[in-house]
Amino acid sequence: MSASDAKPVLLVLRALKLGDLLVAVPALRGLRRAFPQHELVLAAASWLEPIVPLIGGINRLLPTPGLDDPLPPLGPVDVAVNLHGKGIESRTRLEELQPAHRLGHEAKGWPGPVWDDTLHERERWVRLLRWHGIAADAEDYHLAEPEASTPAVGATIVHVGAAYGSRQWPVERFAAVACQLASDGHDVVVTGGAADRPRAQDVTTAAGLAESACVAGEWALDEFAAAVRAARVVITADTSAAHLASAYRTPSVVLFGPAAPEQWGPPADGPHIVLTDAAVRRGDPFAAEPDPAILAVMPGHVLDAVARLEQGNGVERLPGRARPRAGGVTR
Repeated sequence: MSASDAKPVLLVLRALKLGDLLVAVPALRGLRRAFPQHELVLAAASWLEPIVPLIGGINRLLPTPGLDDPLPPLGPVDVAVNLHGKGIESRTRLEELQPAHRLGHEAKGWPGPVWDDTLHERERWVRLLRWHGIAADAEDYHLAEPEASTPAVGATIVHVGAAYGSRQWPVERFAAVACQLASDGHDVVVTGGAADRPRAQDVTTAAGLAESACVAGEWALDEFAAAVRAARVVITADTSAAHLASAYRTPSVVLFGPAAPEQWGPPADGPHIVLTDAAVRRGDPFAAEPDPAILAVMPGHVLDAVARLEQGNGVERLPGRARPRAGGVTR
């Protein structure tokens, strides 16, 4: 292809984790519709590549591990979109590309809406596009079916992984839930990343499950997505597993610690139940110890939530927003 035949480039920066990418899906689709003649390039971590085809409309991924260094060489950029954040780091990396047009929040050299900390993340990026005259729908967050084979069909996924201690529900509580659900006839698998495997093994052992029930670190990312799509129910802290469950409308019980479900929680109209106690939340996502808001959740709360989802038989859609519950925990 000659230079004159090359499509103009629309570069979108979102160099974060999987959950962060999934809440940006509505904005990415809005951009795709608004710029049909552009090559849509997503600057994100290379390990997210298996998820990119499930979003649709993204022409290629530009491997971007973070913002410490300039973005990889790309050539002329027509439109640069900051879906990463509002800070000087993300703006600088995009400005270095000298794009013809910039889309982002209000900052020096960046016309746009004022950042609003109260918005849900899906709505934040949709609002940004709307300010710039681009239509987008915050409810357009569902993913396509993975092409990867499903490593487990109808399993109850107990996802014990979390990037920081602030979201790590105690091992013994995960084990109590897994043990009871297995006793009730659930096919329980314990998941997490490779770094979470020791913790997942501890949960598996304490729950009295077979060693094979621990699959942390064994599945590829697209296989994990396929397993979540085919799961009976997903039990997890506020992690990528929760966002995948939302994307596939898989019943889920999501335990929130430092983050607010009003900003990061599952859709209100899905088969999802949120458990947390906002009254005791400290809100430090990088803390080494579990946030009191997640420690307020006990195994009985989780088992009760699973039972409620099961009673709905996949038809009744329980609220995904918090509401009062005895003992301070909300669902």
